[in-house]
Amino acid sequence: MGLGQRVRRLLGKEEVLSISRRYFVSNGFDGTLTCIGVVVGAVLSGVTEGLTVVKIGLGAAVGLGTSAVWSVWEIERAETRAEILRMERAMLTDLDDTRIESQQRGVRLLHATASGLGPLIGVLVPLSPFVVAGTENLLTMVEAAAVAVVLGIGVLSVFGAYMGSISGQRWYVSAARMGLAGLVVALLNLVLPG
Repeated sequence: MGLGQRVRRLLGKEEVLSISRRYFVSNGFDGTLTCIGVVVGAVLSGVTEGLTVVKIGLGAAVGLGTSAVWSVWEIERAETRAEILRMERAMLTDLDDTRIESQQRGVRLLHATASGLGPLIGVLVPLSPFVVAGTENLLTMVEAAAVAVVLGIGVLSVFGAYMGSISGQRWYVSAARMGLAGLVVALLNLVLPG
């Protein structure tokens, strides 16, 4: 069975999909809010080059992405190993090198990948206006920050709409609740000293 088929089969299992979805959205939420804080803070600190903000944001993306992948890999490794041990005790057999163990590894890899993709999207989308910002470019730094905040709120709203739609809630209410967090972070960065 090819990799694509295995991934589709794993994603077809609701218990696998729901956990991957949680990691993706949760870490995407963190990445987006971090990026909003970084871009507003950079502009308020007097950074004049858009590419400087991009470099700072990419550093945040690397840190958040690595944290997301590594922590989920280790968490899922421990949890799935504990589950296999419980199954071995119940079945009175060793499950090393079995289909069950192989499937658990695949699930762990899927969760870690989803966990790492969330913050990458959450950082890269709002960061994008700074590619064309700064001296002699298309956007001023303040304009780029405003666009970045709007994009960040948009990303958060999409996360909220998606979660609202799968849970039977009004998607637009969930979108507004998630998007509001981005606005709150931007405003807190504007009013807090430092």
